[in-house]
Amino acid sequence: MSNADQLPLFDVDLGQEPPGPETPPPPSVTLAPQTPIFEALTVYLYALERSGASFHTIKAFKSDIGLLAQWAGDEKPIGEFGTRDLNRFLKWMKEERGRPCSPKTYARRVTALKHFFGYLFDEAQAIPRDPSNAVIQHTVAMGLPDVLSDQEVEQALTASTIIRKGIAGERPDARPYLLLTLILETGIKKSEASSLYWHDVIRDHPDGPQIWIRYSNPKLRYKERLISISTDWLRVLAEYTQQQKKKGETIFNRTPRLLEYVLRDIANQAGLPATRLSFETLRWTCALHDYKEGMEPEKLRQKLGISRITWVKTSERLSLLTKGPASEEADSA
Repeated sequence: MSNADQLPLFDVDLGQEPPGPETPPPPSVTLAPQTPIFEALTVYLYALERSGASFHTIKAFKSDIGLLAQWAGDEKPIGEFGTRDLNRFLKWMKEERGRPCSPKTYARRVTALKHFFGYLFDEAQAIPRDPSNAVIQHTVAMGLPDVLSDQEVEQALTASTIIRKGIAGERPDARPYLLLTLILETGIKKSEASSLYWHDVIRDHPDGPQIWIRYSNPKLRYKERLISISTDWLRVLAEYTQQQKKKGETIFNRTPRLLEYVLRDIANQAGLPATRLSFETLRWTCALHDYKEGMEPEKLRQKLGISRITWVKTSERLSLLTKGPASEEADSA
């Protein structure tokens, strides 16, 4: 499968579209280990908004980190937080605060801690180590995503080849094979596949063939990126082009819903349940393959077009998927 090169399963942030920056810049503060958490939170929230996070995510994370500041004391320096402090805070929040804390809220607050301290360590370089790295997160409470086995991928490829070649007596149609291999190689979303234009395929890029994932909505421009595509896929695209009586504006010339029917036809031909061959399953299958192959985490995050917030949970789920069912049972015990 391919590598990605550009901008920042799973766009599962708490909101949909990020708002334009509305919060005025915080006073000029150089974050350092001695910076009080309440000052660091102000800088962090502004950076979060500038990065394209949704209004709902910003609101939730402000509440979550604000609760930590309330528990630890607003003046506590960010450099004094350790993993033990964060785990004590989570225990207090879950068992001692006296207010209900659902598994979903708990998981979000762990994600907020990881993103906040990750920002302080990686981006702001304000603390010498990230105390949230070893914080316990019960990811399996939300279940692990479906991925295709190697055998199921082979069945789907074989079935789409039959449709492509017209072996079953129907008119040859390369569209199913083109769509299936596109998602398996790139991991793009259904909406991104349906809005892929012919000129978004860049054949002469210095780093090899690429597809350009673009957004017409200015608020979503942060999701735009280039993703490498194989020359084999380009050959199938040329074959598909020859089959088209009328070339539409977009490559597949189908709505997202109709593209689901294309995958359903492949599943029927392959003898697989239709639910096994969904865009989400194919996207996770692509991500897991790249993860197992050792793709650099930041590069994989960019390839999938997800935020750093979403990546925290996505990477943990990918890690659990590589360990198999036994590790999932052990983690939930």
